[in-house]
Amino acid sequence: MSSSPPPLNSEDSALRLETQGAYLRIQSVAVFVRDLDRSVGFYVDKLGFNLAFDFRTQSRRPVVGVAPPDGVAILMLCQPQPDSAETKLIGRATQVVFVTEDVVAKFREWRRRGVEFLSTPRLRRLQPRVKVVASRSPSQEHTPIWGGIFTRFKDPDGNSFSLVSFDEVNREIEAQRRARTEQLEFQRRTAHEMEIAKQVQARLFPQCLPPLQSLEYAGICLQARPVGGDYYDFLDLGRDRLGLVIGDVAGKGIAAALLMANLQANLRSQCVMASDQPERFLRSANQLFYENTVDSAYATLFFAEYCDAARHLRYANCGHVSGLLLRHHGALERLRSTCTVLGLFKEWDCGMAECELFPGDTLALYTDGITESFSASGEEFGEERLCAAMQSHSRIPAAALLDAIVSAVQNFSPQEQHDDITLIVAKCREV
Repeated sequence: MSSSPPPLNSEDSALRLETQGAYLRIQSVAVFVRDLDRSVGFYVDKLGFNLAFDFRTQSRRPVVGVAPPDGVAILMLCQPQPDSAETKLIGRATQVVFVTEDVVAKFREWRRRGVEFLSTPRLRRLQPRVKVVASRSPSQEHTPIWGGIFTRFKDPDGNSFSLVSFDEVNREIEAQRRARTEQLEFQRRTAHEMEIAKQVQARLFPQCLPPLQSLEYAGICLQARPVGGDYYDFLDLGRDRLGLVIGDVAGKGIAAALLMANLQANLRSQCVMASDQPERFLRSANQLFYENTVDSAYATLFFAEYCDAARHLRYANCGHVSGLLLRHHGALERLRSTCTVLGLFKEWDCGMAECELFPGDTLALYTDGITESFSASGEEFGEERLCAAMQSHSRIPAAALLDAIVSAVQNFSPQEQHDDITLIVAKCREV
């Protein structure tokens, strides 16, 4: 059984969000009873209350807290010592009032369970006299009317309580239910639309791998949210040439996903010129990205063109993290930035670099979601661990190496993923 009061429910307690003045609410009201076990059975089993806390065995003065299913106030059932003055407080008419939207329905339900009522529900009209003073006119009296239904019931010790419903309360409850229903429907539609967006974005990633003789390769993107801003692609450039692309759009969520789709469309629509004119290809992609996005939008990008016959790699690193090239003899080379990010500048030029791959060499292109994954102690996975994972699994196929690196990252950072994890692994093989 619970040994502490239930947590605050902001919906039920109308929690004030402003900070002027300390928060204040009714926590509990004492009701004195002769037998706690009997009373708990009555309030929980017959009235349908929840058990909030139970201090029968943990206190010199045994008490049990029970609460109706809605709201946060608690009835604190107290069993006084037999000879104490508090025993005289048992069996009295309390000033506790329970409000419900349908007194008659609750009356019938509880009476079937054996609850004793002092009267059948009765309709009352309350007419409090409220004096309203109008500007520049004599004082006058305004008499608002509240309608309600009332009855009273007793617990096994004769403590009596009021059960009431008010028109205003009923209208408020109905309004809250409508608002809650609308909120749930909005959340359902949002979740459905997000699922569709997730499926659409999944189709933007490569669905097939153009075959090459000298290179085996694989890619993966594990998104931290249903949709994200990381991007990887494999472009068939013709004449046994492959474009390896990995990018990271600034931002997260839907906004980043839309920018990612825009970048992907730009690259695929322009890739016909990538093989012969890679600089022009990237300049065109930057121009389209710049023109079709807001001023603050940008993306880091690593584009590499691989020639299958010559095993030659020509690449541009546009402000992206360095690619890692692990040579077959164990040396590590970093494919560093050759130009700035895409999308920030209208006048933009692209620098290219080149290298040759040999059998047994391994290329890894990745986003910072890998190296910036944090352990429980706040330590980054980092480039050093990524290199170590590549070296320790250097002899396995590309797809298996991809899985091994991702597993190493997830084992290092088992908590909730905070950034997209995107990785391309390519291995040069014997022909």
